[in-house]
Parts: sequence; structure tokens; C-alpha cells
Amino acid sequence: MAQQGIQLNREKLSCSICLDLLKDPVTIPCGHSYCMSCIKDCWDEENQKKETHSCPQCRQSFRPRPVLVKNTLLAELVEELKEVGLQAASSDPSYAGPGDVACDLCSGMKLKAFKSCLMCMASYCEQHLQPHYDAAPLKKHKLVEATLKLQENICSRHDEVMKIFCRTDQQCICYLCSMDDHKGHDTVSAAAERAERQTELGASRQKIQQRVQDTETNVKVLQQRVGAINLTADEAVRDSEKMFTELRRLIDKRSSEVKQQIRSQQKTQVKQAEEFVEKLQQEITELRRKDAEMELLSSTEDHLHFLTSYPSLSCLSESTDLPSIDTHPLHSFKHVAAAVSEARDKLQAVLSEESRKISLAVTEVDVLLPQAEPKTRDEFMKYSCQLTLDPNTAYKRLSLSDGNRKATLMAVEQLYSDHPDRFSEWRQVLSREGLTGRCYWEVKWSESVLIAVAYKDISRTGTIDECVFGLNNKSWLLECFSGGYKFRHNNTYTSVSGPQSSTIGVYLDHSAGTLSYYNVSKTMTLLHRVQTTFTQPLYPGLWIVNNTGDNAELC
Repeated sequence: MAQQGIQLNREKLSCSICLDLLKDPVTIPCGHSYCMSCIKDCWDEENQKKETHSCPQCRQSFRPRPVLVKNTLLAELVEELKEVGLQAASSDPSYAGPGDVACDLCSGMKLKAFKSCLMCMASYCEQHLQPHYDAAPLKKHKLVEATLKLQENICSRHDEVMKIFCRTDQQCICYLCSMDDHKGHDTVSAAAERAERQTELGASRQKIQQRVQDTETNVKVLQQRVGAINLTADEAVRDSEKMFTELRRLIDKRSSEVKQQIRSQQKTQVKQAEEFVEKLQQEITELRRKDAEMELLSSTEDHLHFLTSYPSLSCLSESTDLPSIDTHPLHSFKHVAAAVSEARDKLQAVLSEESRKISLAVTEVDVLLPQAEPKTRDEFMKYSCQLTLDPNTAYKRLSLSDGNRKATLMAVEQLYSDHPDRFSEWRQVLSREGLTGRCYWEVKWSESVLIAVAYKDISRTGTIDECVFGLNNKSWLLECFSGGYKFRHNNTYTSVSGPQSSTIGVYLDHSAGTLSYYNVSKTMTLLHRVQTTFTQPLYPGLWIVNNTGDNAELC
């Protein structure tokens, strides 16, 4: 109803000549109102034919020509109508507002455009679009959703619609461009190029949708794994605390038992010693009594009394039930402390070894999905680790240099002290660092070298099968020599083919059970890969097998 009222007022305040709202409204003597410019133009035209001037609506004639004065009341009403109309249009969703595409044919307040025509290069509301549905020539025009970017389809140079795509320059052009700057280029219609790229776009969308689906699956898997990790971590903490509490209780119990044994033995021995002391004190008293009698007898002058008393005093009874203190060795409780210390050291060694196993079991937990092995050297270097060789494991003819990273075979033994970790028979050395997780390192070599990884508990002495890298189930070995490569594990050889290089890269993914050897040059060439299950941390090792002066270096 409000809109009908606005429309009625608009008609009353419209000029019957231009049919638009009054501009500088004037009212002539008959009472009708017009735009000042419209009635002036009309009377100027009549003045050329006759001297009288009439009203275009009621035909009433005026002589002389009326003086035109602006009707301020009507002017105010027109302005008020414009403001009301703007407010009504802004509240009416059918009218175009800021940011909307307006119909190019609407006069006054413009309605929102429904479609844009790529042939007419204009946008239309539903009413003004109807001829494109009815008129046969217009039905062939290309209609798209209403857009503000129609001008982008016009060639800025030739002011023509760009319907051609230049594949040479990868840009849209008009037909004049194709005969000018783009003459001889590979050109097709924009529609053909769109069709081809639409197909490519469809394939790309399928890939994206597949990746979204795969990623969503991975998210669900990871969320499930996180839940499992949290659950099992809580269980592991609870169970390990319970077991360590039991272990502490056992140690406390054994400590209490040892303490009770010591105190009991102390009490027994002290009691025996006190009883022995009491007997000795009694013997001392008796001996002193006899000594006093002997002293008194020796001082008597009565020879008869001396001779009759001497036999009973001179006979000294010997104690047969008391041990000899001088010859009896003392067994103190120091031996108990030594035994406890030895037990502590053994327990500490066991706990240390078991701690490594526990730590390995902890680090093996990996919530992430299996990751692909790196491809480029830069990707490998993200996992690089700093390694040093352990002098306590080095064969005595191996000289370590460059911060214990380089091993060289010497003619004479080096000044190494004896150590239980030292390889006594074979020219081998292990690193100080044990590796878990994902690690990468490189080895530079000359002449020949054997590049290994091994468990720390590999034998240092004994038979060749126990000590030598690659001949047991505790070590893995790549042999590098001028003729090629060989891989060896548990005394089983595998031939390895690949280009020669003075640098070998080793990649370890401990949790995945993967050990890979690479030829390092401009590209990374895989020489050999092992897939197994590692149960302990791995220690990189070197074996210099041939001539004096041969060397290898951990980079």
C-alpha cells in the first residue's frame, strides 16, 4: 500500500510533457504544472506558428505569454518524494542497491539486473530481459548471471567484444586483435578454449575432491590414533608406575631384610663377645687371686708351710674352652657393604640396559601415518645427525682424527688404553651415538670401506661370526670398493649395483624398520634398502679392511 501511495504521488508530481518528475516546477494560469524547461520549449515552438500560448493538457489559451515563476511548494514536494522513493527503493529488495548489478534499461529507480548479455554488453531486469526470450534474433545472444564485469569483456584498444583466445600469449582478444598484434598466433574461440579448460578443471576438481576425501580419512585415522595414543599412554603410565612401585617395594623389602640380618648378626656376635669378656674377666680375677697367694707364699719364712702349700699353688689350670683372640681373624660387616655394592652395580647395569629398551619402546610410538622416504639431498639433510666415533671401540691400528669423525688404518698400534668395548681382532669402530627415529648421515671413503650399523651389544672378542659386521644378526653392512658394492647381514650376501661415488648416504627410519644406502652425487641414487624390525638403538660403524692409509669419514 505504501508503494501504491508513492506511485500515485509520483504521477501527480510528474510533468505531462517529459513524463518524469517535475524539475523547477511552474504552474500556469489554468492550474496545470510543468517543468520550466518543458513548457518553455513547448511555447517557444508555438510562438513560431501563432501568437497565443495554450496549456498542453486543457488547451486553454493565454495572451500575452504568462510569466513563469518557480513553484517552491511543488519543488519541495518533489524533493520529499525523491527522498521517500529512495528509502522505499533501499528497503525493497527488487531495486538495485550499492554493489548490485542494475538494469541498464530502467529509468529513474533501477531494478536489479537478472541477466547480463554478452552480445548486447548490457544487463537487464526480468521485465526488460523478456525480448531476449521472445525475439528470434535475440534468442541467440549469450546470457550469463548478472555481472558488473561486462566491461572486462571489451577490448580496451578496439572497443570490441573479446571472443577469441590467443594460446600463444595466453590472453583473450577481439577479432581485430587477431588480425593485428596477434596475427599468425595460435588462436581459437573463447568458447572452445573454455570447453577444453572446463574438462581440465573437471579433472582437477576430481583430484581435489579425492585429496579432500583422502585427507578427511587421514584426519579420522589420526584422530583415532590420537585417542589410542592417549588411552595407551595413560595405561602405560599407570602400569609402569605400578611396576616401579613394586620394584621399589622389593628393594625396600630386601633392604629391610639385610638391615635386620645385619642387626641380628650384630646382636648375636656382641652377645657372644660379652659372654666371652665376662669369662675372661672371671679368669683374670682368679689368676690375680692365685698371684696374690703366690706372692704371700713366696714371702713366708716358714719353710715347712712353703713346701706344703707350693704344690697346690704351682699347678696353674689352663683354659680350654676359650678361643685364641690373636690367631682368630676378624670378619667385619665391610664384606656385606661390598656385596651390596656389587649387587647395586649389577642392578644398575640391568636397569641401564632395560632403560634403553624402554626408551626405544617409547620412541617407537608414532601417531603419524607412514611417511614417504625423502627424494632430494635437501630433504634428506632435514634428518641429518652429528656423529662421532668412539675411541673406546676403535681397533688399536685405527687412528681417529678430525674430531673423532675420521678413521685411518695405520701401520702401528695407537696409544689406546685397554677397554672392554674395544674391537680386539678386527679393524672396526662404532659411533658414540645410538640412533632411533629418522636419521641421515654421510660417509666419505677412499679405496675401500665397509659402512655398517650395529647393536651396541655386538661382541668385541670371540669368533668371527660374533664380532665382524654383517656376519651376525646384530649388524648390517654395505661393502664399498672400486669394483662395486655388496650388502651383508647375518652372513648372507646380496649383490648391489649402482654408480660409483666417494660419498655414501645412509638413511634410517628406525620405527618403520627401514635402512637405506644411497649414492650421493647431483642426485640421490638408491643402492640398497633393508626392511626389518629393529629392537635396539643402532650405532653407525666403519670397517677399514685393506691397506695402510685407507680412511673413511663421517660427514
